[in-house]
Amino acid sequence: MRKIFCIALMGAVAASVLGQSSSSKYQPGTIMAVKEHLDPNDSTKRYDVSLKVGNTMYVVLYTPPPGTYGFQYSAGQDLLVSVGNKTITYNDLLGNSRKLPIVSRSPAPAKSVQ
Repeated sequence: MRKIFCIALMGAVAASVLGQSSSSKYQPGTIMAVKEHLDPNDSTKRYDVSLKVGNTMYVVLYTPPPGTYGFQYSAGQDLLVSVGNKTITYNDLLGNSRKLPIVSRSPAPAKSVQ
């Protein structure tokens, strides 16, 4: 009986290990700048957010949820993001997944040595 239990337990552990991904698709990013997105045809508050992920600088369009304030002061904040072809995904403070459209991407400027 004990032998059957051990075999079943080993099988369950092996199955759980095989089902896990070996690498996370999320990676660290830093908000470098936040500027108001000006569109004369739309009165919705939107922001162009410059986000550095690895060696790439992305500009994404962010529309804050109604009733939220202060996002424009978040330059320097680090967050985990998942970069897709046309969107960047992040999780907000409540754990909700949010997708932001990528407006542009370019190589990040090299760090200067002082």
